[in-house]
Amino acid sequence: MQETPFCLRFGYRRPYSMLDSNTTDLTNPSTFILLGIPGLEAAHVWISIPFCTMYITAILGNFTILFTVKTEPSLHGPMYYFLSMLAVTDLVISTCVVPKMLAIYWFNSREIDFSACLTQLYFFHCFSGMESGIFLAMAFDRYVAICHPLRHSTILTNSVVAKIGLAVILRSSLLALPFPFLVMQWPYCRTNIIPQAYCAHIAVVKLACADTRVSSYYGLFVVFCVKGLDVIFIAVSYTQILRAIFSLPAKDARIKTFGTCVSHLCAILVFYIPGLFLSLMYRFGQNVPLHFDVLIANIYLLMPPVLNPIIYGVRTKQIRDRLLRLFTYKGT
Repeated sequence: MQETPFCLRFGYRRPYSMLDSNTTDLTNPSTFILLGIPGLEAAHVWISIPFCTMYITAILGNFTILFTVKTEPSLHGPMYYFLSMLAVTDLVISTCVVPKMLAIYWFNSREIDFSACLTQLYFFHCFSGMESGIFLAMAFDRYVAICHPLRHSTILTNSVVAKIGLAVILRSSLLALPFPFLVMQWPYCRTNIIPQAYCAHIAVVKLACADTRVSSYYGLFVVFCVKGLDVIFIAVSYTQILRAIFSLPAKDARIKTFGTCVSHLCAILVFYIPGLFLSLMYRFGQNVPLHFDVLIANIYLLMPPVLNPIIYGVRTKQIRDRLLRLFTYKGT
């Protein structure tokens, strides 16, 4: 019995521009085809509206954070340096994916060059790992500020903050580097159609017609070494933080101290909880429609870049006061 083509198994009807060569010999494909959201092609223009709005919000919000930290001397400290790194990371993650995503939704521009796909894949995984590392660095900052307040300025000096930032960058850059090389070595003889709006490691590897267990095992290794270990160390940091908070004698002091961690905790939940949900849905949700899986993944991609500036802008008094002074000054 003839095997059902990949694109038809997902309920996708190929347009005339997709030639039969997409499902024949593609040992070295020159391009991949990004489907956007399979099954919802007719609604792509409407779907693009919230994604475009979220992207603009992410750009404006994160640039506002960077501008505020740069122009306000009182914000020149470890926490806000890490926050600036987080803003840059969010800008890169969203910008390396969303413009191509919107081109698919608006202009049906589905083709992506093989090298461009590998570049997008690398930057996406590299900066996602950086974001996790920055959250760990921010947790360490909160730990030192609450558990060793008198030594905070001597422990987290500018040089130490720079070394932590460099370590985060090097770790993510080096661990993400094998991903494109692993993808390049596999033959692609099934199809070059990727049933989503951007190139991710596992999505591309699944198209290969070879034993790709090396890629799968390395992907799991990176997830454990980056997000897994980061979550463990963040949990340890907050265990010590909570012990220090509950040891304070006054209730007001406990509430005020815990309030300094709320923004960070909210940002952590926004980053890790949806990612865990997606991972479980990917591995165990075989009955979940593909368009729902892809749509949720796209939303998750933009959630941290959109919400992080809002969380820190609303919850952090120094940033909020600086923005109020800025807009009040312009208003007068």
